Amino acid sequence: MPSARPRRSRKLKTHAESPRLGPDVPARPRSDLRQWRGQSRSEAQTRHVGFLLGQSIQGGEILALYGDLGSGKTTLVRGLAQGLGAPPDLVTSPTFVFVHEYPGRLPLIHIDLYRLEALGEVDQIGLSDYFDGRRVVAIEWPDKLGAALPTDHLELHLSHHSLSRRDIVLRSTGTKSQRLLTRALKRLTAQRARGTAKTRQGLG
Repeated sequence: MPSARPRRSRKLKTHAESPRLGPDVPARPRSDLRQWRGQSRSEAQTRHVGFLLGQSIQGGEILALYGDLGSGKTTLVRGLAQGLGAPPDLVTSPTFVFVHEYPGRLPLIHIDLYRLEALGEVDQIGLSDYFDGRRVVAIEWPDKLGAALPTDHLELHLSHHSLSRRDIVLRSTGTKSQRLLTRALKRLTAQRARGTAKTRQGLG
């Protein structure tokens, strides 16, 4: 009786990193989904969340980024710029000038209010002029805007999970932001499905 042939070990094919789906993500996104939770394991994954949002934006969306210093807010905006077709490497924290504008498929306005000392400065800078329903506005430290922050916006909460990991929560507050979240989530789940298919091909 011939001896059994040893099995060859097969290496799994890997695909590009994407953020791990959180418990709030259904297999098929619902149109009424208002919140997404995930965890980024690298700067590249944090940036990729922004990239998917940028690809899903249609114009006039407002994104409010919450998080401590170093939590990845500006990194996420770089991905957002890339998704909108703007050069991501040009994106820096506009701490000293409050506002940077980047051209792309749609104009991206990047606002950093870290050094805003009084709400009255909002009128002096003319920040409300950017909420024109056409430009995309990403705001770091949006809590300093108070009631001046438009009601319908997508909240992006980033927090330190560990030295290299970030917890990310996306939460819509109105119709426009909810539609953006749904479109971005569809892209994310489709990407995950493609990655699973590639892995299965690697097993075959």
